[in-house]
Amino acid sequence: MSTGSPTTEPVGAPLGAAAGGLRFDVVTLFPELFAPHFGHGVTRRAFGAGAVQVRLWPLRDFAEGAYRRVDDRPFGGGPGMVMLAQPLLRACAAARADRGLPAAMPPPAAGGLPVVHFTPTGRRIDQAVVHELAGGEGALLVCGRYEGVDQRFIDACVTHELSLGDFVLSGGEIAALAVLDAVARLQEGVIRRHSHQQDSFSDGLLEGPQYSRPERLLVEGRVLDVPSVLLGGHHGQIERWRRERSLALTARRRPDLIAAARLAGRLSGDDERFLAQLQPAPAPGDPPPC
Repeated sequence: MSTGSPTTEPVGAPLGAAAGGLRFDVVTLFPELFAPHFGHGVTRRAFGAGAVQVRLWPLRDFAEGAYRRVDDRPFGGGPGMVMLAQPLLRACAAARADRGLPAAMPPPAAGGLPVVHFTPTGRRIDQAVVHELAGGEGALLVCGRYEGVDQRFIDACVTHELSLGDFVLSGGEIAALAVLDAVARLQEGVIRRHSHQQDSFSDGLLEGPQYSRPERLLVEGRVLDVPSVLLGGHHGQIERWRRERSLALTARRRPDLIAAARLAGRLSGDDERFLAQLQPAPAPGDPPPC
């Protein structure tokens, strides 16, 4: 077995490169999937400056035997293989020790460093989850593979189970990358503050449509113009138009978010009057309007 060091690939600034920077430790069978992500796009500013530090822990380095086995057949039979608890425990202990924490994993109820397991059965990741992670000290991210992870590891160590949605991926790495990207773009200096304040879900609603040059676009004989309100320079009217487009889009595609915003008191009187005049979205199976 290896000495339990994180991968030496360039996956972030050295420890201490940025005071107060978030640190994420990622336990994965495929560390090579991560490095390319950290050098491209606007989020590279967060990773390059150390505002978000990432350490990758290749799981096979913590497996025993000549074959570095990390999985085995499930008890009780069934398809696929199950990730073994012992290599995961060793990798997490090494990551904790590298942070200066006791290597022994505290029970999930004890709090402390979050340990995140990505699984289709977990809580769906939303902007609230991203803000929670961005506002903390980071986390230990565990990327599962195969048919799943030995439940005893989850019971003993995992504090959060998260999912990208109601579908199944081949592993947790894509979900981990999504979380790292979402957290990185919230860091100071990555994008302008007002940009992510207008993102979808930042106020609980979907973001409305955006337009750029040219003002008039010809597509297959059709003329598509930029809405005139966006060209008039009246900031109050533009802000209201954008709010109404956001409300209309959210009401049509995610009415649950409208209900949540109403319950939280985030809808104004003008918002409610606009929503009241919208055509209700057709229910599944309804005939199309004449």
